[in-house]
Amino acid sequence: MADTYTMGVDIGSTASKCLILKNGSAIAGSAIIPAGTGTSGPGKSVETAFSKAGLTRDDIAGLAATGYGRNTFTAADFTVSELSCHAAGVHAMFPDAKTVVDIGGQDLKAIRIGKGGALDNFLMNDKCAAGTGRFLEVMARVLELDVSELAEKSRGAAKTIKISSTCTVFAESEVISQLALNADIGELIAGIHESVAVRAASLIRRLGLLLPLVMTGGVALNAGVVAALEKELGNRIIVSPIAQLNGAYGAAILAWRKINKTSGG
Repeated sequence: MADTYTMGVDIGSTASKCLILKNGSAIAGSAIIPAGTGTSGPGKSVETAFSKAGLTRDDIAGLAATGYGRNTFTAADFTVSELSCHAAGVHAMFPDAKTVVDIGGQDLKAIRIGKGGALDNFLMNDKCAAGTGRFLEVMARVLELDVSELAEKSRGAAKTIKISSTCTVFAESEVISQLALNADIGELIAGIHESVAVRAASLIRRLGLLLPLVMTGGVALNAGVVAALEKELGNRIIVSPIAQLNGAYGAAILAWRKINKTSGG
């Protein structure tokens, strides 16, 4: 029997992610391109995933687009909510998971997973960059670091220098002021991580935390933020091994379900 391939393309504000599934379960290829909607990122992510999997568009039985730029991706067979994709992706990898916190480039989501991986409820903060990947990028630039260096630089900090402002612009000014006072960089970054964690924890508590809790999104790759959020919530967080690809993973799963339902499978 011939293999069936589906593809999920998650077009975010700052990155494009693509994942190909074989027979609804095995990952055949994937790609993450650090360029989001309105750029060449979506197309490059698809091309890279095809190259890794040794496939072409003709091999794909169903292609689902999700994310901020999903409606601009004309190559998709259909679009699907990123909230449903994150729920489906986490459920497929962690069937017992009840809550998802997804911290992306410009938004923050707390998601409740229902029966069978369906979206049960959610809360979302997309009106302000505070508590998102964009916030971390701004702070890293002020510190003259790459955002990927933040976790390591804060490791072993003796204390946390609190960032009181909830606005990214004011928080940036706070960090600059602390630098002028010769503040310890590690302790300052620990405060930046704590600031993100406080925002995320607040959203999760408003939704109602049910365990297990899984973290997805690019910020999940920052161990400092994960540790700060665990401390803030007083609970362990499971980090998805494909955290940044979870939305695309869920989209490919939903594409698989759709074509099988359509075909009567």
